[in-house]
Parts: sequence; C-alpha cells; structure tokens
Amino acid sequence: MSALAQRRGHSARARGRLSWRSLPAAPVSLGAAAAAWELVGQVANASFFPPLTTVLGRLVDMASSGLIFSSLRDSLINLLLGFAISLFGGLAIGVAMGRYRKVEAALGVYVYALLTAPSLVFAPIFFSLLGEGRGSIVAVVVMYSMFVMIINTASAIQGVPAHLPEMARSYGAGEGQVLLRVLLPAAAPMIMAGVRLGVGRAVTGMINGEMFIAVVGLGRVVTQAGGRFDSASVLAVLLVIIAVALGAVALVQAVDRRITRWVPKTARGDR
Repeated sequence: MSALAQRRGHSARARGRLSWRSLPAAPVSLGAAAAAWELVGQVANASFFPPLTTVLGRLVDMASSGLIFSSLRDSLINLLLGFAISLFGGLAIGVAMGRYRKVEAALGVYVYALLTAPSLVFAPIFFSLLGEGRGSIVAVVVMYSMFVMIINTASAIQGVPAHLPEMARSYGAGEGQVLLRVLLPAAAPMIMAGVRLGVGRAVTGMINGEMFIAVVGLGRVVTQAGGRFDSASVLAVLLVIIAVALGAVALVQAVDRRITRWVPKTARGDR
C-alpha cells in the first residue's frame, strides 16, 4: 500500500473518531434512555410501567382535550409567583447575612433550621392560614426554594476576598458602591448556582403543594390519574413536569451566562 493511501486511511479513521466524539451528549443520552424505557416496557408488559410509546400517546390525547394546557397554565402561575418571592427574599436576606455578622447571628439559626426541615410539614399550617387557594401553594414553593438561595448567597458574599472591598473603600467607595460594584459581581457565579438549585426545588414545591394542599394544576391531574391507577397518565404528566423543570433551569443558566460573561470559561467549568 502506498504512503498516500495509508495517509488517507488514517485521515478517514480520524474523521470517524472525531465525528463520534463530536456527537452531543445530551441527545444521545436521552435517546438511549427512551430506547431503554420502550424496551423494558414492552418486555415487562406491566401495567405500572407502560412503554414510552403508550405514554406519549396518552400525552397527545390529554393535550388534544386541553387538559394538559389548562393545568400547565395554573401550575406555571404558581411556580412563577413562588419563585419570584423566593428569589427576592433569598437574595436580600442572603446578602444581608453574608455582609453583616449580626444579621447572620440573628437569622442564621432560623434559616438553617428551615432549610433542613421537611418543607411539606408546613403545608397544613399554610392551609389553615391561607386556605386551599393559590396562596398556600405559593407558600409551599417559597418554603422549598428560598432557603437554599439564602445560604448560597450568604456563602458567596462571605467568600469574596477581603482585599477587594478594602481596595474599593480606599478609593472612596461607599457601602452601596462596594455592594453593587464589588461584592455582588464577584459573588455572582456562586449566587447563580444557588438560584439554579432554588428553581429546581421550586418545581418540586409546586407539584407537592398542588397535590397535597389544593388539587389544581398538574398536581390535580397526577392525583386523579393515581386514584384510577392510570400509570400512563401519571407518567405522561411526569414528562411535562420534567420539561418544565428543564426549561426553568435552562432559563436560569442563560441568565447566569449573561451575568457572569466576564468570568473565564475555565473558571465556570464550561467545556
């Protein structure tokens, strides 16, 4: 074989290896999971674990009847209200705890206690105080998501090197300027990590609140389908919930990239 043919063979094999490595990991992983789900569902032939094609067919039927979209609208409203309150409270309290030791000493014990306590145990309290309407569900979402953002924000502020605010003060910066122009930008990557955790927990709180406090939204569909032992409907709604969670996290990640675009990619862990 000539040297030219050998080089061509090596180039073709290299292109094959590069093309395989360049495949996006997420679609490949999702495709493999979908194939495994369908295979296990067909082989097991169990009523509690229907094949993926059956679940997708049920999802299409539920969407065609309008059940999914009306329930999804109610759930998204609950999620947006609860997460907005959690985000504002989490950032405000977290910054105060991270910046001022007296605030941390006064509030830290309560924040850590509420973070570690099972959030759903407060559902009866919210039900008795706020009734079975949207207020109770929003309160559950706040309980699930706010405290992890408080802890992350406080840790992020405390983790900023001490020489940065000191340098700003030496140039005449006031407390507000130090906070807005030094501390928050420097702590932004870790703060946004807490926001990503918070939005995922907010979706969990939304579903739990809808199922256990007020039977509305996607939680109502899950509760009714579970009462009928309709596994296909339960799994169909689960796919919608996962899509909502992934969409919310993707939105937060887009905001994160926008806010922390000054951070080198190696520091963010980008690949």
